[in-house]
Amino acid sequence: MRTASRATAARAEALLLPEAREGAWDHPAGYLDLIGDEGAPQSPGLVQDLMLTGVVPRIYERWWRPALGRVAKGVLGPGMADEQRIARLLLGLSRGDGVLDVACGSGNFTRDFARTVGSDGLVVAIDVSETMLARAVEDTRGTGLEQIVYIRGDAQELPFVAASFDAVCCFAAFHLFPDPLRAPDRMTDVLSTGGRIALFTSARPRSAPVRTVQGLVTARSGARMFEQDEVARALEARGFADVRVRVTGITQFVGGRLEA
Repeated sequence: MRTASRATAARAEALLLPEAREGAWDHPAGYLDLIGDEGAPQSPGLVQDLMLTGVVPRIYERWWRPALGRVAKGVLGPGMADEQRIARLLLGLSRGDGVLDVACGSGNFTRDFARTVGSDGLVVAIDVSETMLARAVEDTRGTGLEQIVYIRGDAQELPFVAASFDAVCCFAAFHLFPDPLRAPDRMTDVLSTGGRIALFTSARPRSAPVRTVQGLVTARSGARMFEQDEVARALEARGFADVRVRVTGITQFVGGRLEA
């Protein structure tokens, strides 16, 4: 059973590309499945493999994500509640907005966005992991947030028509995509003019010795380490203005607004 109302589900399905809509089916766990058993994209490494298991989703929101985030952001870096506040500020959310939460995981940011945009808004959350989505649906039931629709699909090749959303967020997953610099192309496509984007991803340290250690640690993880101006330049090249960057530890928050 879906968490979304029938009207909300219909709004979300209307934003899908025709070929995606044709193959979509309602999964018993409560999300819309665009992939099925055979269509999942290949995992880029160990971290993504763990996200697809049944273990990590059970501990992700309370233990896994906060612990890894604390290591990556540094002792003085923002906590999880601060991350949600940063995302809201970068996205400039208002009541009634349509938001796409890319690689939503267990839905902790999804639900926060839904509270901000209100019952007139729409939050579509997409992830490839069946276990993560099942947990997200379970944690959303009983919250009254019927403006959320969870979708299983390829978060890099977003299956939505152009100009579908007012805001796009991708926190703590962008660096795990098989071709991460392809992802902003589709994020840009699905944003309306003036739409906002918010990314939380990796940032390569400037110190040569630290870069060497970091490279050894991340070699098998499948994670890409971005230079500290690389993501911002990628957004500017795609027509984003007012691009802001905040680096903390080996992570960075990046946001911008899509110009006409």
